[in-house]
Amino acid sequence: LAEPAPVLTAAPVRALVDEQVSIRGHFLPLHCPVTLHARMHSDEGDLWESFAHYNADERGTFSLTRDPSVGGSYLGCEPMGLFWSMQPAPGGREGLRLRKKSVESPYTVHVSLLEGHVSTSEGQWSELAAVTVERWYIAPGVKRIEINQNGLVGTLFIPPGPGPFPAMLDLWGMGGGLQEYRSSLLASKGYVSFSLAYFGHKDLPGPPNCINVGDSYFKAAFLLLQDHPQVVSDRVGIIGLSFGCYLTLRIPTKTGVKVRHEKLDCPLMYIVGEDDLSTASIENADLVKLVKSAGKSHLLTRLSYPGAGHLIEPPYSPSARTSDVSAAVITMWGGHPALHAAAQEDAWKKILDYLEKNLRS
Repeated sequence: LAEPAPVLTAAPVRALVDEQVSIRGHFLPLHCPVTLHARMHSDEGDLWESFAHYNADERGTFSLTRDPSVGGSYLGCEPMGLFWSMQPAPGGREGLRLRKKSVESPYTVHVSLLEGHVSTSEGQWSELAAVTVERWYIAPGVKRIEINQNGLVGTLFIPPGPGPFPAMLDLWGMGGGLQEYRSSLLASKGYVSFSLAYFGHKDLPGPPNCINVGDSYFKAAFLLLQDHPQVVSDRVGIIGLSFGCYLTLRIPTKTGVKVRHEKLDCPLMYIVGEDDLSTASIENADLVKLVKSAGKSHLLTRLSYPGAGHLIEPPYSPSARTSDVSAAVITMWGGHPALHAAAQEDAWKKILDYLEKNLRS
C-alpha cells in the first residue's frame, strides 16, 4: 500500500485575529525535519512572512500547540508564533508596520509545509502540503457606519443583536488618520465602538500635521456614544494608545465628562511596555502615585510588561521595533518580539476581562 501524502491542517481556518489557530502536520516520515512557511500580503500589497523549523515525532506528526520550533523566526513552543513573528519579506520596502486598513476583508495567510529545515532565503523548496487561514478583525453581523457629522470624523461599529450595549471611544496616537481595527474587534466582542479621527485626516480642519480640534471635539464624540440608542448611557469607556492615552485621561478631567484625576471615580487601567523607546511609559506611570495619594488606589489597575515596546496591539500582531510614521521620519517603538507578543496576548485578555467587569456587569 502507498504511504498517505503529508497533510497540514489548521483549525479554525476562519477566525478573529485574537483567536488561536491550531496547526498540525500528519503522515510525515518519523522524526523527519520540516519547515513551516507562512506568508500573506498587507492591504498595501507588501509581502510579510515567517518560518519555523519543527521535527516530526515517532508517529510522523507535529503540533504547534505542543512542539517547539527549533529554528527560524522564533524558538520554543509558540502556538501562534507563525503569526506574531511575521516580518516584511527580504527586498521589500523599509520601515513597514502592519496595520489593517480595510477591516471588511481578512488577512489571508498561506502556510506551507516544506521538506527539511530550510530558510526563506533559499531558492528551491519542496512543498509537501499547504493550508490557508483567514484572520478577521470583524465578526459577522457587526455594522460599520462612517461618521462625518457636526464636525466629528470617525467610524462607528455596532455589534449584532438587539442591544443596548456598553460602548468604547477608541483613540489612536500621533500617526494620525483613522484606524478601525481595534474598534471593529471590540464591536466583535459586544461593545459599540467609535474610532475617532482627530489628526492627519482629510476631513478635519487645518493643516494635516497639526491637531486642530479642541476639548469640545472629544466631548462631542463621547456624548455621541452616550446618546446613541444602541448604547447604555452610563456604560461608556475610553481606550487610548500612545498620544491617545493622554487624551483618554484628558477627556474625563478637562471636558466636563467626569472630574480631576485625584477625584476620579471611574476605574482606570494603565498598561506599560518596559522596553518602550518612544515615550517614558514607566515615568508616566507616576499617575499611580497621584491616584494613590488621593486614596483612589482601588480604582487603578496597572499592567507592566518587561521586554514589551510602545505599540501593545491586539494579540498575534507582528511587532515593529521601528517604523516610518511619515515620509523620512522613523520612530523607535521598542519591544523584543517574543516578549512583546506575550504582552499583547496577556494585555488583550485582561482588557476584555476588565471591560466585562466594569462596563457590562
